[in-house]
Amino acid sequence: MSSVPESMRLRREVSPLELFYDLVFVFAVSQLSHHLLEHRTARGAAETAVLLVAVFGTWAYTSYEATLLDVHRQVTRWMIVVVMGLGLFMNAAIPGAFADRAWAFVIPLLAILFFAGTVTALAGRTDMLREHFRRTLIWMALSAPLWIVGAAVGTGPRLWWWAAAALIDLTGTWLAHPLPGRTLSSRELAFDADHMLERLRLFFIILLGETVLTAGRAMSEAPVDVPSVLATAGVFVALVCLWAAYFGGGEDVITTAVTTSADPVRSVRLGVNSAYLVLAALVALAVGSELVIAHPTGHGSTTLALLLFGGPALYLATTAWFFGTTAGGAWKERLAAAVVLACAGVAAAWLPPLASLALLDLVLVVTAAVLVRAHRRLTAGPRSTGAADHLSL
Repeated sequence: MSSVPESMRLRREVSPLELFYDLVFVFAVSQLSHHLLEHRTARGAAETAVLLVAVFGTWAYTSYEATLLDVHRQVTRWMIVVVMGLGLFMNAAIPGAFADRAWAFVIPLLAILFFAGTVTALAGRTDMLREHFRRTLIWMALSAPLWIVGAAVGTGPRLWWWAAAALIDLTGTWLAHPLPGRTLSSRELAFDADHMLERLRLFFIILLGETVLTAGRAMSEAPVDVPSVLATAGVFVALVCLWAAYFGGGEDVITTAVTTSADPVRSVRLGVNSAYLVLAALVALAVGSELVIAHPTGHGSTTLALLLFGGPALYLATTAWFFGTTAGGAWKERLAAAVVLACAGVAAAWLPPLASLALLDLVLVVTAAVLVRAHRRLTAGPRSTGAADHLSL
């Protein structure tokens, strides 16, 4: 069990400033979706993935820092405001990042990372925290030259330089920025796990909301006819099912698992790690939804099948991993649904878009119903101490 006394385990509500900060990333998700929509190739998908790692990395890093530093401290509030302003410029440059606006993307990105990292390294409440974020700055220093070189070279090789930089940043985040012989003992860290879980829940709603906006924009540009209306309704059903797959009791399962864990920092870190793939999945679904609404009676294609079925399959597979490692349940159902979606996606390559969407809805409706029941069983059943100890390893 964690040696942090219960009296020191922090409890804070998500502040209005943090919600205000998240609005910048509503814009970012829209920009990422638009970039993928305009570049529906393997290279376009790779570019979108690199930009996604950079953009979401700034959100995750700053949100984690704000939780650790206490968002009610003046220094934390100023950090969020500055990062928000820089993030607005960075996200505005997403469409041209691999064209003529590379510097407009990289300069705010690096400014966010080094500014926020320096603030935390100086303002952390404990020596352990300050030392950890000094290590984080070292990881950032490793990737920064690659971001800079990528901005300086031509558009062709830029992807390779930036992919290497994004890989370093992602690896650092996934491994909690270790250095040889220097690691953070997260069991000894006072951490407001409930606060960070709420941040992740709200960000997930933002992602679903952006897909709703995408569907709305596509509908406003499409003819007002039966196929377009059915396509929009089908997209809405898919989104409701994805919402129910987590908020239909899943959040209670995760909250209980994290708050009873001996190492809540690790559990939340796994949630942040999985959020990268959840974001990628919902961006893919948003683009696929827009294509279906624009051409509901057109011809099927491999690209559309990958977007429309690959996105939800990735979402369910990722959350299966998160539920399995954190809550120890409701993961087999998710994994089985992901496999079914992958198989259905193969058939969808030859189906008209509207028929593909109907098939997607059928799978997701069944999946949502099964998961709601699985969540109820988990929340109603006893949680053994041995299971909680196992999950904290």
